[in-house]
Amino acid sequence: MTFSQALTRLKTGQLGAGWMVVASLLFALMGVFVKTGSAHFSAIELVFYRTLFGMLSIGVVVLARGQSLATRHFSAHLKRGLFGYFSLLLYFYAITQLPLATAVTLNYTSPMFLAGLSAWLLKETLGPRVVMSLGLGFAGVVLLLKPTFSADAWLAGAMGLGSGLFAGLAYLHVRELGRLGEPEWKVVFYFTLISTLCGLVMMLWQTPSPLGMESLGMLAGLGVTSTLAQLAMTRAYRDGNKFVVANLAYLTVVFSSALGAWLWGDVLPLEGYIAMGLIIVSGIFASRR
Repeated sequence: MTFSQALTRLKTGQLGAGWMVVASLLFALMGVFVKTGSAHFSAIELVFYRTLFGMLSIGVVVLARGQSLATRHFSAHLKRGLFGYFSLLLYFYAITQLPLATAVTLNYTSPMFLAGLSAWLLKETLGPRVVMSLGLGFAGVVLLLKPTFSADAWLAGAMGLGSGLFAGLAYLHVRELGRLGEPEWKVVFYFTLISTLCGLVMMLWQTPSPLGMESLGMLAGLGVTSTLAQLAMTRAYRDGNKFVVANLAYLTVVFSSALGAWLWGDVLPLEGYIAMGLIIVSGIFASRR
């Protein structure tokens, strides 16, 4: 495909799996707003404002279209929402404490955890390729979180890895909701609703950070990039090959690495990039089980 053809597809919205490239860049930019926003807000507040923006945006569109928000599967939405909330909370905390690319890579261990959880909870059989992917992923995590990390970095690294675990649990319930026939927009809406309520409860235990023009701009950037990224990702999975889309999702790591190096000088040692590569390969193999 030539550049002019690609430009035409971009103008007409016919990108197919290419929408995941757009989503990956937006997710990386979301990470930038999280990291810069941490100077003004706690991770709890950042997650709250991010999900509040998403809930209101989706709710307004759904109501404008005359669609119903009622569901017969609230318990499944609740489990997905709670796991998703804690994944996002740990992820945002890791972003505030670690190089952006490192935090993003740890969160992208979710396919590895999903494969392991599917075997443990759903009794799915793991083939040789998935077993190999789990071994590669484990090696990548150990290399990325090598013992030379300080105690604080180890805590943040554990949080980032925990975000991947909770994301894997959330994806299990996303699959369940898909089998129950719930549309994607409803799954996303209830996730943002439950996460916003959880964030509101947790914010009661801390003093709210003051809002100013600069901090409001960061929150707006966080809300816009995360919501547009979610929409682009949904479009990618709808119009493109799901395996191609899943592989392109790892461009978020690449974009985050470039942005981290440009904005904060976060250049990792060679073994860090090797570790990131191992985790990416692990995720690609795990998603094809």
